[in-house]
Amino acid sequence: MSQQCPLIFRQVDATITRINTLFVIIGIVAFLWTQSSIVLLLLIADFILRLYGFKQYSPVNISSLYIQKRFALPVKMEDAGAKRLAAFFGSGFTIALLIGSLAGADNVVAFIAGIFLFCAALELLFGYCIACKIYYIVKKIYPKGFE
Repeated sequence: MSQQCPLIFRQVDATITRINTLFVIIGIVAFLWTQSSIVLLLLIADFILRLYGFKQYSPVNISSLYIQKRFALPVKMEDAGAKRLAAFFGSGFTIALLIGSLAGADNVVAFIAGIFLFCAALELLFGYCIACKIYYIVKKIYPKGFE
């Protein structure tokens, strides 16, 4: 079996996804700087809007579309499966940050934020999806779990 990302045979613009990732990075850095849980709640709400088909109401997605249009950035269509999986991971990281923050576990928050920012930076700068690598490993260990 070759290494692969989950496919859902629906296309999304990878440029928009990468701009979305930039906004998420900015949000996580803003949270770390301010320690305001409101930033995380806004990110979680935005992830939910994008994951469950309400992109048109997502401030992050609206802003990303504006930036793409304003700077005439290219459209690069890719399968949405990998991007959707990464968004689920991102929302999970953000929820974990919120729980850690509310619990006062500063070291845990710093650790989770570091991993999250590293993974997001790889996607933003190189288009490299850690979620796809994790998906591949889990699918290899539990092949029937994804059928």
